[in-house]
Amino acid sequence: MSKLGAVYGIVVRDLVRAFRQKGRLIGGLIRPFMWLLLVGSGYNAIARIDGVASYRAFVYPGVIVMASLFGAMLTSISTVYDREFGMLRLMLASPTGIPALLVGRMIAATLIGITQGGVVLIFLPFVAPVTATEWVGALAALSLGAAASSALGLLVAAPLQSVENFAAVINLVLFPLLFLSGALYPTRSMPPGLRQAVQINPVTYAVDLLRAALGQPAEFSVAHSALVLIATAVVAFLLTAVIFDPERRFVRRPQPAR
Repeated sequence: MSKLGAVYGIVVRDLVRAFRQKGRLIGGLIRPFMWLLLVGSGYNAIARIDGVASYRAFVYPGVIVMASLFGAMLTSISTVYDREFGMLRLMLASPTGIPALLVGRMIAATLIGITQGGVVLIFLPFVAPVTATEWVGALAALSLGAAASSALGLLVAAPLQSVENFAAVINLVLFPLLFLSGALYPTRSMPPGLRQAVQINPVTYAVDLLRAALGQPAEFSVAHSALVLIATAVVAFLLTAVIFDPERRFVRRPQPAR
């Protein structure tokens, strides 16, 4: 099988598996709308954010990224499933090897992230006006954010041996990434320590890039945010490849006990 054919097969397999899990998909879409309805309604009455008409308009790019982030990162659970039930060993033993496996998994997770974020994006006109140019820019920003999220999800899943471990670890990663990103509230007035955490958080730049694409005030330039997301995807992908390396070419072999 060619590498391209292997990548295609992995993408189709992961997408079919993901769309069969309707409860997970529906839950991933309900979460951002619940934030808008339950939390957004309350904050909309009291929060005033410079340069934005309402709190709902401010938080909407954040909930789009929320849907995309959870969708892309949770899709990486398929890697843990395959390891726990033996399928991963067969995939790694194939001639196409690690590159096809990781590329296929990353593409599938990115598509899931774009799909879930895109569904939320469709309802944006009910909250704020949006032009055709902003639609295109928002989709491009969403795609970059989903790619970075999928690579981070693969990196989290790479060393884990069981689904139970994944469920525990992924929540410890997802929620700090979300709450320290500026998705749900402005971060400029945070304490210095948390502010530094915000600035090294890649999800911050996904949110900021989407806000810029939709014509809202952005903290960073479009080029800066895009470069951070691309760098995050590349670095996370390479680190995942190192962890998956069965021949331990990049990681020192453990010395036998004497």
